[in-house]
Amino acid sequence: MLSTGALRAHLLAARLAGPVATSREESLRSYRLFAARDPRVLLGLDPESTWGPRDVIALMAHKCGVSADPQHTTGHDVIDPERTLAGLDAFAERLGQAARRCEPVLLGTGHPHRLLGFYAALAGALSAVGCPVLTPAQGRRVDITTRFGLRTYNLDYVRGVALVREAGAQGAGCDTGAHTHSPLPVRTALAAAAEAGGPLPTLVVGDHGWACGAGQLGIDTIGLADTDDPALFVGEAEGRVSVVVPLDDAVRSDYYRPLTRYVLNRACLSQ
Repeated sequence: MLSTGALRAHLLAARLAGPVATSREESLRSYRLFAARDPRVLLGLDPESTWGPRDVIALMAHKCGVSADPQHTTGHDVIDPERTLAGLDAFAERLGQAARRCEPVLLGTGHPHRLLGFYAALAGALSAVGCPVLTPAQGRRVDITTRFGLRTYNLDYVRGVALVREAGAQGAGCDTGAHTHSPLPVRTALAAAAEAGGPLPTLVVGDHGWACGAGQLGIDTIGLADTDDPALFVGEAEGRVSVVVPLDDAVRSDYYRPLTRYVLNRACLSQ
């Protein structure tokens, strides 16, 4: 099993934690937009409390380890690797619980170019121990508003992981799909599962709108989030998201492999 010390060293070397590529300017902009309840950064969450920019900064300092000083406005953001490790442990504990109970699970990502391999390994391990890995609404159309206007996507599954790809994209089932923050894909998947008479997931594993969209609907959710994704951490603080692992969600896909091994070992799911 990968030791905690070795994983901590990897987190820092790969810039998954410590000083990360996400800039302080990007994070502060997201915090201001979240405080203004901009749908682009709410990710499907409807906060119960009023969150001003300073409240969001304070929360992110507590959850991630970013600077709590609103006057710190430039440079790279920082994630405390100890908080990442604690998040991974909690993430693995909930995953192991799902495996022991053979819970139906839905996995989805808005970062398929980076995180598909991470989630696919989890899907394969859960399936191997008898968990139904759900794939509702495959091929279903999803219209998402983007900065380029309304775009049509199709919901697809690759190795048990939900993602969206642009309508008409070639190589369905092979290429990695499109980046999205929208909660519409998970709402579409859950609605289709309900229309079909179930089963519905008792656990959703994902990021961006997959995590917040499911958590807002009352489904137990665990996920990953960067310092410019405050919605997941607010969801955790308000009890709508069970576990959030703070890390850079856009490094090279192979840099997540040690995290995969660590989580599967901690969850007693290693093959």
